Amino acid sequence: MSRLRSLARHVARTPLHPQWLLGRRRAPEGLKGIAGKVLDIGAGDRWIEAELPAGARYVSLDYPSTGRDLYGARPEVFADAAALPFPDGTFDAVVCLEVLEHVPDPARVLHEVGRVLKPGARAWLSMPFLYPLHDAPFDFQRYTEHGIRRDARAAGLEVVSLAPGLHALRSAGLLVNLALAGGAASGPAWRTALLAIPVAVAVLSVNLGCFLLSLAWPDWPALTAGHAFELRRP
Repeated sequence: MSRLRSLARHVARTPLHPQWLLGRRRAPEGLKGIAGKVLDIGAGDRWIEAELPAGARYVSLDYPSTGRDLYGARPEVFADAAALPFPDGTFDAVVCLEVLEHVPDPARVLHEVGRVLKPGARAWLSMPFLYPLHDAPFDFQRYTEHGIRRDARAAGLEVVSLAPGLHALRSAGLLVNLALAGGAASGPAWRTALLAIPVAVAVLSVNLGCFLLSLAWPDWPALTAGHAFELRRP
């Protein structure tokens, strides 16, 4: 897998990259109007900080075994998202992107998100649905839309919006590309080198074909690479 990542870095942000169909990461739209304290759970390289309006107070949090050891994160706080070290009603907003699959008890994390939000404050979260195992051994589950709604209700949070993160055709293309690239990189070095050009041609074809077709073809929300959702504490 390290060989796959090394090769992918050379074609990042081009249709030759297996994950090109995901597009660039984007901050939730609602963050642009947030004032006050914002907690970023699973902050990673703290990219969300640059997306906040002037005057917002950013607090980054990550977990040592994943954020620090896998990605070299340098947050202001290292802590467990299932036991946030903040008083009730501390934050005006919470961001938690691509984190819930990596925690043993996501329902508990949602409860903690609700606890540290001020009444009426909102949280923006995302989670993969159809996506390969990653960051092993810290990859525990995937949620359907109904699982998200169930655990949000149990945490006392209202679902403001919930949408698929990627068009069905782009999601299908993404999985095909990852299967091609992952399979090619999983064997001996000579086989990876032998398959590099065929994989590049196939990935390019899948990326462009699925992207163009998705511009005209209706989406099917039941098949998506992930979900993005907004919650609110009543």
